[in-house]
Amino acid sequence: MTRRPYVRPVPRVGWYLRQPRYRAYMLREATCLLVAVYTVLLISALFALASGEPGRWNGWLASQQHVGWIVFHAFALIFFWSFQSAPWFMLAPKAMPLPLARFPAAARLVVAAHYLAWLALSVLVLWLAGVFEA
Repeated sequence: MTRRPYVRPVPRVGWYLRQPRYRAYMLREATCLLVAVYTVLLISALFALASGEPGRWNGWLASQQHVGWIVFHAFALIFFWSFQSAPWFMLAPKAMPLPLARFPAAARLVVAAHYLAWLALSVLVLWLAGVFEA
């Protein structure tokens, strides 16, 4: 005679509201919605650019200067940083311990190096985009 395995009942809705780490997990997964919006924005920009009409491209650029889109982009930037980039950088010392003189490097040093590299790459991209030109 075989025993039936124990199956823990999980509510269909609201299971992620029980613990803070479940809520953080669901918020991290919600970033896919922002990626979907950015995908639609990119595709619409490509269609406007591929049309060959300067007015259509300029119209798309003007639509991105609406206060609603600016607020959306600021929200998305903060949301991505707080739920994707910051936890990833905090995980780096655990995922990539660097041995310095037979001892692992301090976690703060590894995290600081990641933020410094991120800052340097951001400045490089902004420089290539022409933001720093007078």
